[in-house]
Amino acid sequence: MRRRTALIGALACLASAGLAAGGATEARGPVTNLPLPRFVSMEASKGNVRRGPSLTHRIDWVFTQKGMPLQITAEYGNWRRVRDRDGAGGWMHYSLLSGARTVIVEADMADLLAQPQPDARRVARLESGVIARVKECTRDWCRLSVAGIDGWTVKADIWGVGREEILH
Repeated sequence: MRRRTALIGALACLASAGLAAGGATEARGPVTNLPLPRFVSMEASKGNVRRGPSLTHRIDWVFTQKGMPLQITAEYGNWRRVRDRDGAGGWMHYSLLSGARTVIVEADMADLLAQPQPDARRVARLESGVIARVKECTRDWCRLSVAGIDGWTVKADIWGVGREEILH
């Protein structure tokens, strides 16, 4: 049974990635019909990451940071295959995830600016590893909120939004 479930999960990954059908179109999740891959965040403060899409699969990781951005790469029933910024991941139950968008700062001491312009006034500096809420994104910039402070940072300094993604 475990092997059959893993095979079904693998087929769901292929189909959702568009590989099973030759895939030139944008990949959509077979369960939600939302784009794949896509970014979400941790709803829970603790979430088991399993080797396969069921409770019978072994727990490989435990994510422990509420709000941490994750990328969904596949869907199978109530399960989502996720990865973090380092590529670590596996299958999580959808109830542990949120559609609220967050990012994690990758650059050390990234500038948070008043406007999306390199010469704008700095309102804060963010250490690597800080998690921030996404307010909006243009092609090159994202407006973030951290501890009640809003400002803009360049996309190259964060993980949790697509390179070409625009959010309003």
